[in-house]
Amino acid sequence: MTNIPDTTSRPQIHLQAGRSRRFRAGHPWIFSNEITMTPETKALVPGGLVTIVDAGEERLGVGTFNPHSLIAVRLLSRDADQTIDQAFLTKRLRNALALRQTLYDRPYYRLVHAEADELPGLVIDRYGEIVTLQANTAGMEALQPLLLAALDDLLAPTAVVLKNDSAVRKLEGLELYDRIAGGELDGPVELEENGAVFFADLVTGQKTGWFFDQRDNRAAVAALAKGRSVIDFYSYAGGFAIQAARAGATRVVAVDRSEGSLALATRSAERNGVTVECVRAEAFAEMERLVTAGQRFGVVIADPPAFVKSKKDQAAGAKGYRKMSRLAASLVEPGGFLLVASCSHHMAPDAFAEEVRHGLSSAGRSGRILRSAGAGSDHPLHPWLPESAYLKALLLQLD
Repeated sequence: MTNIPDTTSRPQIHLQAGRSRRFRAGHPWIFSNEITMTPETKALVPGGLVTIVDAGEERLGVGTFNPHSLIAVRLLSRDADQTIDQAFLTKRLRNALALRQTLYDRPYYRLVHAEADELPGLVIDRYGEIVTLQANTAGMEALQPLLLAALDDLLAPTAVVLKNDSAVRKLEGLELYDRIAGGELDGPVELEENGAVFFADLVTGQKTGWFFDQRDNRAAVAALAKGRSVIDFYSYAGGFAIQAARAGATRVVAVDRSEGSLALATRSAERNGVTVECVRAEAFAEMERLVTAGQRFGVVIADPPAFVKSKKDQAAGAKGYRKMSRLAASLVEPGGFLLVASCSHHMAPDAFAEEVRHGLSSAGRSGRILRSAGAGSDHPLHPWLPESAYLKALLLQLD
């Protein structure tokens, strides 16, 4: 078990004079240029616990510290005397669990969503008795043994998969790895969403295995699918496609370039007793082929991986979203529906909407936005971190 220093021996970091206002107001981060970086401070072990002290020597709380990161301190508690131990983490996990159990009647959801659940840098997804854990900061990596013990205490999962392969870990000086920390997995696991059953590969699948964030958007699209043909680009394991088929779509096509993802979609379709045509293809190429062939669909979905993975990708990513919107809109029959989405953290909502508008204009289409949404309620936002609203989805009807 990780050794937890008592609160009196815990290292202190000191804020520069006049730099505490934002933190005092409620922001959970302290940036490196707000801290007095003495040689002793710079030498602290990345991810260790520190007591946060104002320039006037007032103790403001406790957090994890990484001297090598721009976000140097991530708040855990505003009680400077708080001991960060297994009991503390169990309480935070229990609070997060209570919220999800209020929101959902089945145990398939994002259990912990980082700062909004007061566990900065931590993501935990729940698949019934199995959980995936992603520690994206040095602080959460250091606390991982205690977190695993707390999870076992609270949920006693049959398996825990560490999905510590996110590129953001590199910014924290952490290695990337996937491994099963406890229990065993025998292939893909079952999950339930909006009454449908799916299969997720928690070991080799994308991200943490399933995209719970699109739950509400999938339900909104499915509600429009009855009696219409549907095509789902970047389908992954068939989340939109299968729910549309269950809702009574006359034809459903799932397009993805991953053979493994389409195999999961096929298996899920069989499990739900519906038919989905799976097409292995690159999305833009298939869109262009279908446009040229004069194909039209009642519902078109385009929910791609992130086109903008860093600020330097913004220009190219913006063009990608514009092209995607143009091609997807060209495939929608008059009076039909289009859902376009972006999970790019660096693509602001207004910028994404602007590219969608340009795409529609280039396709010669007009219409109306029926729904502008983000992630589901199991992906809450910290009030002081609106920029963490990474998911953007627009549902439109086109003339």
